[in-house]
Amino acid sequence: MLPTILISMLVQARLKSAFAKWSQVPNSERYTGMQVAQTIFNRTSLKSIPLEPTRGSLTDHYDPRTNVVRLSEPVCAQPSVASMAIAAHELGHVQQYQTGSPMIAARSFLLPALQFTPTISYMAFLLGFMFGMVGLMWIGVLMFGLMVVFSLLTVPIEIDASRRGLKLLEDAGLLDTPEERQGARQMLGAAGWTYIAAAATSIMQLLYYVSLTQRSRRRY
Repeated sequence: MLPTILISMLVQARLKSAFAKWSQVPNSERYTGMQVAQTIFNRTSLKSIPLEPTRGSLTDHYDPRTNVVRLSEPVCAQPSVASMAIAAHELGHVQQYQTGSPMIAARSFLLPALQFTPTISYMAFLLGFMFGMVGLMWIGVLMFGLMVVFSLLTVPIEIDASRRGLKLLEDAGLLDTPEERQGARQMLGAAGWTYIAAAATSIMQLLYYVSLTQRSRRRY
């Protein structure tokens, strides 16, 4: 577990460093994230949906339940390369839903089960471990396995959203300079590695639970 925790910390530090760097570099159009998103709607085939500000930093997300893109305060306010890349990434998710991406369909299929899976998983595993009920521990492992599958599905979805976001920026004529292209790729690449690290951590945690369950089976 320790190597994956260290990797996650390094990846998060890399993302924050990239955001800090490219937040200081203005994009050539001097557009904020909100303006970038609206320009993409106006200049591409992507159907326009509502845009809303949300509190915090790096809290940007697309909410498919309400069909709204929420952009964090720095992204809304700063006309930077970082704001441009982040806004485009979220619109990449919008395009995935509007075009019926198979990966999105697979993750959406698992989503209802994941509302209760974490609680069931941890409770089943903990009670099984405390009272020597190996069968209950395996139920906890199985439930946690669903979360791992969800985490693994998230990696290609996020990478695909970044790819789509860069293409949307190109199609909208918003990547005017090599520096902008470099900054957008660095931002989106750093963000993608956070999901890879999260997936690796969840796999290692699952293997740890399996190891504990097997040892408990031999003991009882």
